[in-house]
Amino acid sequence: MRKIICNCFGSVTTFFMFFCVCLVALTMKIFGSGGEEPLMMFAMTALAADKKTEYREGVDISIPVDDADVIYAGAMVSVNADGYAVAAGDTASTLFVGIAREQADNSLGLDGAINVTVRRRGLFKMSFATPITIANVGDSVYIADDQNVDLVGNVNNDVFAGIIAEYIDTTHAWVDIEPAIRQSDAAAHIADGSGAHAASAISVADAGQFTSQTEVEAALQEIYQHLKSAKGIVDIPIPYFTDAGAALAAFSNGDSTVPGYCVTAKGLGIRWNNHATPGAVGAKVIVPPDMDVTANAVLHVLAAKTGATVGDATKFTVAAYNNVVDAEFDADANFGGDTSAMTGDAAAKTVQHETLTLALANLAAYPAAVELTIKPKDGTLGTDDVILLAAWIEYKKKLLAA
Repeated sequence: MRKIICNCFGSVTTFFMFFCVCLVALTMKIFGSGGEEPLMMFAMTALAADKKTEYREGVDISIPVDDADVIYAGAMVSVNADGYAVAAGDTASTLFVGIAREQADNSLGLDGAINVTVRRRGLFKMSFATPITIANVGDSVYIADDQNVDLVGNVNNDVFAGIIAEYIDTTHAWVDIEPAIRQSDAAAHIADGSGAHAASAISVADAGQFTSQTEVEAALQEIYQHLKSAKGIVDIPIPYFTDAGAALAAFSNGDSTVPGYCVTAKGLGIRWNNHATPGAVGAKVIVPPDMDVTANAVLHVLAAKTGATVGDATKFTVAAYNNVVDAEFDADANFGGDTSAMTGDAAAKTVQHETLTLALANLAAYPAAVELTIKPKDGTLGTDDVILLAAWIEYKKKLLAA
């Protein structure tokens, strides 16, 4: 009996003290403590005397094994998201914890039915899934499977396993696993090529309240979504002259193909008479440096009609030409076309929005210019006059690397 007590409690004295404490607690539970405050048997207080603190080297530790898993002696070992030991692999949500000192066959057992002893420190000779050179000394290595490691970029989930300490040959090196173990102790989310915390594990303070996101990964997605979908505008100034080179004057009502300035209150723009073959006006714009010419651009037109004639579903015919560096200024072919049609019977003076897609195949990159002419499409003005109020080109912005 004495031997059993010593094995369990260390000494008969320790057992006796524990027994007395439990007996007192049980007595007070049954008969009450004589007051309203609960008894605090194990209150956490600062030391008032020396204490013997248990200590282990921590070189080898014992970890419960995942159900249905087999870990072989000498294998690299990871823990899964539930904290159970598994044979290491290039597997998301696992963390490298050391090298198995023994075989642990839990193929028929439940979670934690057996334990495996793993060594957490030292230099281990490891095999590499792809060749290395002596120049890789000091590089981080990552789990390929339970007996192979590899460099970042050659694996998918970057389960950190240590640092190359000494080169042996193209497929072997001595790897110091302690940096990986120490990193694993620091955070469960360390699993990338630079050894930094995963962005999804880092919170965003955002004292300026610029985003509603709470962690870095989501905030980065928000920023890059904005950058990659941002639109730019090229304003097309109100034209000053016709495509024949004549300066525009104030609009003159009558049977004329020549447009003019509409200078009525609140209606500044270019106005055309209801002529079957109206003349065009011209303008020129510069291609912006941040214009992504691998995506379509869109020409936008705001216009209004003086009447509401259903048959006057006016379109605008646009001619577009690029002026490209090191090419002749008149070398380009027309890549314009007709805009969408206005609603003929919309109320007079109603501002309408029409568009024309400028195909990416025809766009020129900065530095370049685009020359435009615009006019109501022949035959789409029968009764009403039309006024061009504004025009612009909308484009997708590119990410500027430098």
